Amino acid sequence: MRRIAIVGGGIAGLAAAYELELARKRGADLDWQLYEASNRLGGIVETTRHTTDAGDFVLEGGPDGWVTEKPWARDLAIELGLETSLIPSNDATRKTYILIDNKLQPMPDGMRMMVPENLSTLEASPLFSAEACAAYAAEPARADELKAAAPDADESVADFVRRHFGEEVLAKIGAPLLSGVFGGDVQRLSVRSVMPAFVTMEREHGSLIAALQAKSKARGNRAQQPIFTTLRNGLATLVEALISKLPAERIHLNSSALSLKREGNTWCLRTSTPSDRGIAGKSKRHFHHIFLATPADTTRILLQPRHPDVAALIPQDASSAVLAAFCWPAKTASSFAVPSGFGFLVPQSPHQQHQLLAATFVDQKFPHRVPAGARTIRVFFGGPAAEALEAQSDEGIATAAFAQLDKVLGPLPPSDAALTTVRRWPRSLPQYEVGHLERMAELDLRIAAIGGLTLLGNGYRGVGLPDLIRDARAAVRSLFPRKA
Repeated sequence: MRRIAIVGGGIAGLAAAYELELARKRGADLDWQLYEASNRLGGIVETTRHTTDAGDFVLEGGPDGWVTEKPWARDLAIELGLETSLIPSNDATRKTYILIDNKLQPMPDGMRMMVPENLSTLEASPLFSAEACAAYAAEPARADELKAAAPDADESVADFVRRHFGEEVLAKIGAPLLSGVFGGDVQRLSVRSVMPAFVTMEREHGSLIAALQAKSKARGNRAQQPIFTTLRNGLATLVEALISKLPAERIHLNSSALSLKREGNTWCLRTSTPSDRGIAGKSKRHFHHIFLATPADTTRILLQPRHPDVAALIPQDASSAVLAAFCWPAKTASSFAVPSGFGFLVPQSPHQQHQLLAATFVDQKFPHRVPAGARTIRVFFGGPAAEALEAQSDEGIATAAFAQLDKVLGPLPPSDAALTTVRRWPRSLPQYEVGHLERMAELDLRIAAIGGLTLLGNGYRGVGLPDLIRDARAAVRSLFPRKA
């Protein structure tokens, strides 16, 4: 019997456990156990549901959905019987704003990140200067030049965007968008890791605008997929469905991994164990294979004593996130308006402390998140601003977030204090810096040489829920292939 441990009960660890349980039920001779350091499963996927007389508020403490074009989260949801719970984003009213000179300026329609599909949409946009519009207009004609100048090696997102559109587009759209997703510094983020589709477009077409236009022509009259997908009652529905498929006796909460050591053809895993008397104990077990689905920092600490060369390849830098959600019942919500769209982004300034990164108009992005006429807005801080706020109380964070939101949208009436939520996710987004793919290739080789070990999570091959689910299930299937 192969004994397998999963360390970490976030979405990656749960997806691995689910796939292992499927293999066990198919007859695979295996014994798996999952160890989670906290008292709950799901990691940063967390939904709170508040029932009021007017209806339900569904509040996400972490991500609120996934990118639709990545199919793995949707496939898993359908497999778990959640197909009728899947809902798309309200793309008919999709619009994103950029805060420029204390005013919300809408991004032109038809943009894919910082790339317009139709140059005519820029003509009426107040977002860009004449120089930036000229840079956009010139980009298709530079296709051959851009294709020839594409570097053989990786480069930063900043350098990539500058080559195509210049500094203004990078500052106004490129940096805020990428910071909103990865919380990182575009001067250091690897373009091949975080924008691989755009790198492919450049390699094939030179011009990114021409590439989008070619895709549009090939699509013809077929409707575009919604940008985002979520679950009607929150992403925790996916976690709950996964947990329902797993034997409870194989799940060990409040069990931190203390050390990991290779001994012959097995791994010795030492974990803490909870005690009814409030005194933590220790446990030692041997496993043939370990799935480390822990945060990158934890993984590095576990591997450093005996495999420092492997630990050195795991991303060292990570960005923190702090978010606050504010809710207004219908009667209060009717007293103020917000622009139609999904929310806004804020270009970061080194001179402003505690500067918010983005805000999402939840009730306009997804249906069924609030009672009729009510409103929910989530405010995000990232990077240094999040790190500076982390130590403050929930009330302090909420006050700082509301003050900035009021400055942008205000004056705002007080939100419902009973529904206000604050979450801190310290060092939750590992930074994929230039050369990340090469380091991951080397990491894979060294892990394979050790044997019996798989690294899962957002530090390696993608940060979104679909990426984590894809990697976890594929890793298990490589050990226990499904029969055709």
